[in-house]
Amino acid sequence: MVIKIDNPITDFEVIKAEGDPPKTAGMAPENEVIAGAEGSASNVIQMHEKLERPEMLIGSTYKIKTPLSEHALYVTINDIVLNPETPYEKRRPFEIFINSKNMDHFQWIVALTRIISAVFRKGGDATFLVEELRSVFDPQGGYFKRGGKYTPSLVAEIGDAIEAHMKMIGMIQEDDLDDHQQKLVDDKRQEYETRNQPDSEDSSTTGFPAEARLCSKCQTKAVVLLDGCMTCLNCGDSKCG
Repeated sequence: MVIKIDNPITDFEVIKAEGDPPKTAGMAPENEVIAGAEGSASNVIQMHEKLERPEMLIGSTYKIKTPLSEHALYVTINDIVLNPETPYEKRRPFEIFINSKNMDHFQWIVALTRIISAVFRKGGDATFLVEELRSVFDPQGGYFKRGGKYTPSLVAEIGDAIEAHMKMIGMIQEDDLDDHQQKLVDDKRQEYETRNQPDSEDSSTTGFPAEARLCSKCQTKAVVLLDGCMTCLNCGDSKCG
C-alpha cells in the first residue's frame, strides 16, 4: 500500500518490532570488547587511579650498591593482582619504596617514590619510566657496574631496577639474543680470547678485556676490534653489520 504525503514532515517516531529487546543508551552488551584494553572483556578490571589499595600486596626488593655511597639502596616495588584466578589475571606495579641508611638524598628519594607510585596507580603504559630515569645523568659522572655496564647516575640505576621488575611480571618483554645470535657472539668472544689473553684482573670484574670500549647499544664496556671491525662481545653489535 502506497501512502502519499502532501505536507512537510515535522516529527517522526521509530516503531520497534515486537520481541526486540530494549536497549539502554550508554550501556554496552555484556560480551563487548573494550577498545584498546588488550582484547579483554568489559567486566575485566583494568588498572586505574581510583582502584583501592588491598590490605596485602605482593612485593619484590632490589638491592642497589654503588661506588657513590658506602650504604646500599633497597628498592621495593609492590604489585596489585588484577582479576585473580581468571584467564585475565595479571600483576601491575602499585607503589614503590626506597630505603637506605644514607640520608643525604632523603628528600628527592621520597619525592621520586611518590611520583612514581602515582604514575603506577594512574594505569596505562608505565614502561616509559625506565627510559626517563635512565636519561638522568649525574654532573659528577657515572660509574661502571659489575659486568662492565655503564650507569650514568643513581637515578638511572633505579630505572634499571624498575625494568627488571617489569620484565619479571611481564610488562616488558625480554629482548635477549636468540640461540643463533648468542652462538655468534660466543664464537666471536672465543675467537678474540684465543688471539689475545685478557687481563686477568679486569676479567674478574667485568668479564671483558681491559682495552674494551663502551658499546653505544647495550652500554657495556665490551667493544673490541675483531677482524678489522669494532664488535661488542656482550650484545653482538657490529659496525660492519
